[in-house]
Amino acid sequence: MLLPFGGAGMNSTMDDINLIQQAQRHRLVVRQLGEEIDLEIGPGDDDPSFGNSTLIGGPPREPSSEEPDDTKQMVMVSQIPSDDQDMSRTQPAKRKKKVVKRWREEWADTYKWAYVDVKEGTPRIFCSVCREYGRKHRRNPYGNEGSRNMQMSALEEHNNSLLHKEALRLQMASKDKIAADKPVYVKALMSKTAGSIVEAALKRDPHELEFIQSVQEAVHALERVIAKNAHYVNIMERLLEPERTIIFRVPWTDDRGETHVNRGYRVQFNQALGPCRGGIRFHPSMNLGICKFLGFEQTLKNALSPYKLGGAAGGSDFDPKGKSDNEIMSFCQSFMSEVYRYLGPDKDLPSEEMGVGTREMGFLFGQYRRIAGHFQGSFTGPRIFWSGSSLRTEATGYGLVFFAQLVLADMNKELKGLRCAVSGSGKIAMHVLEKLIAYGAVPITVSDSKGYLVDEDGFDYMKISFLRDIKAQQRSLRDYSKTYARSKYYDEAKPWNERCDIAFPCASQNEIEQSDAFSLVNSGCRILVEGSNMPCTPEAVDVLRKANVLIAPAMAAGAGGVVAGELELNHECNLLQWSPEDFESKLQEAMKQIYQRALKAATDFGYQKDNPEALVHGAVISAFLMIAQAMTDQGCV
Repeated sequence: MLLPFGGAGMNSTMDDINLIQQAQRHRLVVRQLGEEIDLEIGPGDDDPSFGNSTLIGGPPREPSSEEPDDTKQMVMVSQIPSDDQDMSRTQPAKRKKKVVKRWREEWADTYKWAYVDVKEGTPRIFCSVCREYGRKHRRNPYGNEGSRNMQMSALEEHNNSLLHKEALRLQMASKDKIAADKPVYVKALMSKTAGSIVEAALKRDPHELEFIQSVQEAVHALERVIAKNAHYVNIMERLLEPERTIIFRVPWTDDRGETHVNRGYRVQFNQALGPCRGGIRFHPSMNLGICKFLGFEQTLKNALSPYKLGGAAGGSDFDPKGKSDNEIMSFCQSFMSEVYRYLGPDKDLPSEEMGVGTREMGFLFGQYRRIAGHFQGSFTGPRIFWSGSSLRTEATGYGLVFFAQLVLADMNKELKGLRCAVSGSGKIAMHVLEKLIAYGAVPITVSDSKGYLVDEDGFDYMKISFLRDIKAQQRSLRDYSKTYARSKYYDEAKPWNERCDIAFPCASQNEIEQSDAFSLVNSGCRILVEGSNMPCTPEAVDVLRKANVLIAPAMAAGAGGVVAGELELNHECNLLQWSPEDFESKLQEAMKQIYQRALKAATDFGYQKDNPEALVHGAVISAFLMIAQAMTDQGCV
């Protein structure tokens, strides 16, 4: 007897791996407006094998009175005796008329759960969750073309379908498994020697996808360097293994007295140039691969800065959203109680990162001071309240705009009047908006995890103040459009479709995918200034390079935070006497030095100034050569 389809109540013994593998058969492709799409032909009512195939095994169950009629019908059909089933197989399958329609713009805007892919030579619409298509899965997805209510009814029907619910449940239950099975995008390298470095990293850490991605980008930039000196192969292999990796548990108690446990990380990647500096990130997605990628990027960024420092990164899979001050304090104190022994002004000083602001840094420093028994190891961040004037929090965002200004100056252009698309709505993004307005640019977008906001009139200082109030009250960016009628908020979307001259991705890693890169190119973007570490996927980088979009890498453009942190900790300078103008002047000078170093390293190894890859390659080359010299001088340690 055939087994019935299961709903959310299926037992844990069912074979979910088959569904996950089936769900991964189709890869997301760029959605083409105006492309013809097959709406009906597929694994559904038109495919007789679909209704008789076992998708997920499980014990038979009786249909309950609360289930919809179509669910009962499925269960009853699945329990027909085998003789009847054999007879039904012999009958010719009815083929319904093939319906082909065009993928219209309003449909693309409405159905965020759908995407277009080609199956057996025919473009079809797939579900973004379970990667399936067909009328059994999504009956009449568009309803009446002219009626939005009918469209939303179809969307609701899709979301309530058993197949979709089961795929969503298995996806949530097997997140780690799906992430581990995700294919690694391996770039084609010109040199076998360079390829061997990536191959060794893949063999050692095959599941650390973000780290492997950052290694590939670095090795790609270093191909000409490695080709000139084979000694650098050994240096690179040593560099890619962190000096120290600390993984620990973080128990904490919530306001109801319940105990929770999270996982904490601190990766001290390399200290050849000096004591470590690096951020702490609190985010549910945090894992060892992300921590190592952040530490590796920070190592190169610190080496490129005027201050010779080592690189580190850390954090936890703790989610500070929705937590009270007492809960965050409890977690931060528990986190610091474990990691404090590895910190200090001559060892490692942490700084703010995603999910960690002045509140969290204050709690972390307070516990460090209490346990260590001295005030000496001031973290970069909390000193903003205790040291007089400081632009530590503004430094990274301001530095991005200063760097963009340097790039434009070499093109005989300026920021004034240019449309700028900015992603994110945190500290970096807000300060980018602020400085763009100061230079006469027109920033038009910000975003959060739910969607993005666009204001065609551009933001001004009053609007930025309003945005900050919205974020401080943990409200949605959608509330902005209730006050400013010319603005619009788009759910489950990114700002890269908006017409712009310069893009500032300031949200998180891999926020710009291949389809987003196509959107950026079509939107007129010619310069991309990376505010977040590694914001582009490898496929997106390829698209941008082929379109000659100039990329200002985060390790150069985002070094403003490193500069400001070291200026704060420089005991020779009395910060109390510094004005914001003095601080900005020193920050601008440091960003100019970084820009010139990256450009010089690129030209030294044959990359022309007008090459869109020049800054990316030059930044990596300059940083690596600095670290490699120190590692060579210090021997095998």
